[in-house]
Amino acid sequence: MGEKAGQYGPLDGVKVVEYGSFISGPYCSKMMADMGADVIKVEQPFHGDESRVHGPFPGDVPDRERSGLYLFLNSNKRGVSLDPGNPAGREILLELLKWADVLVENQPVSRTEELGLNYESVRKANPGLIVTSISPYGRTGPYKDYKGCDLTANAAGGFSFGNGHPHREPLTTPAYQASFMAGVTAALATTIALVGRDISGEGQLVDVSESQVIAVILTGYHLPTYIYRGIAGWRSGNRMRLGLFPNCVLPCKDGYVCIDCPQMEQYQRFLHMIGDPEWTDDPKFRNRRAMTEEYPEEAEALITPWFMEHTKAEIMEMCMENRVPCVPVRTIDDVMNSEHLNEREFFHELDHPKVGALKYPGAPIRFSETPWKLVRPAPTLGQHNREIICDQLGHSPEDLTLMRRTGII
Repeated sequence: MGEKAGQYGPLDGVKVVEYGSFISGPYCSKMMADMGADVIKVEQPFHGDESRVHGPFPGDVPDRERSGLYLFLNSNKRGVSLDPGNPAGREILLELLKWADVLVENQPVSRTEELGLNYESVRKANPGLIVTSISPYGRTGPYKDYKGCDLTANAAGGFSFGNGHPHREPLTTPAYQASFMAGVTAALATTIALVGRDISGEGQLVDVSESQVIAVILTGYHLPTYIYRGIAGWRSGNRMRLGLFPNCVLPCKDGYVCIDCPQMEQYQRFLHMIGDPEWTDDPKFRNRRAMTEEYPEEAEALITPWFMEHTKAEIMEMCMENRVPCVPVRTIDDVMNSEHLNEREFFHELDHPKVGALKYPGAPIRFSETPWKLVRPAPTLGQHNREIICDQLGHSPEDLTLMRRTGII
């Protein structure tokens, strides 16, 4: 398999146990694994991580070992199948927690309480353990026992209130962004907690709420508008309802682009780029705030024909030359064929025993002396049971066989 995870990176030597599922918990520990941490993923026997059934699958053929989502979220980890609901299985998990520096979990509060995996319980076995807990609404407060998902996290965080068309239902962020952003936030907070432990010698609970992450990262920047103008915002479709024209997504010859020119110099360069149109002489179209907030459809109709004459690449090139803020709305093919990403060697190929060689997204952050590396494919279900339970924890092969027969692993 080449190099082993844990032999490189800024988190080299950090030991992580992940008792998580789907996206937020696994993505948190993946970011740490990619930076060199030794991550052991704990999955339920027989079924494994929820992401295994979500796909996408090669050839659209469902297979728990070939889910693209699972393969991405769990590279660079070792994997053990284990049922903590069984006393013997829970004992093995507690052995792992005595070994670990960090526990990452995104289980329901009731589940962690039932298994004795809440922070108050596990710190007795390992006072230096950092427990990173990710949930829809946090581990305390009136909603801690409520079920939740990306949709509810976006709504509770205030994002859905302003996302979508005014005559339609509110929308969530696409592609489970609440879960991914919570995973990133948790990884950063955990790293800070590790630094704190180096100073104090004590572990701590890192409590990450997905809805609070959405409120801070995506919704919070609207607060000044409410504070200073008394405007809470509302859904406005393809544009930002507040601000200065143009700040919208518009169709072009081969897709869509997003343009936003808040500064007057940027707007003037944009107008010159599209030919200094005569409609700019009309006082009605000199009030950029009114163009956005009072008659945006009419204003956008003035510039849409120019966009429809050009492709995304052409518009991007002209905007860069004229220093006009603009970005294309990229398709998956656009991303995979991006000259910029390929020049930077962003995509990395990794071979997996069940699915073969695939391309994976590369480093989100680059360090010169402790680089990000992709060295291990996502584990098959229970792939490292013998390595972890026998070689690492000292159980006998006979114990392993009995655990397998009784459904513990």
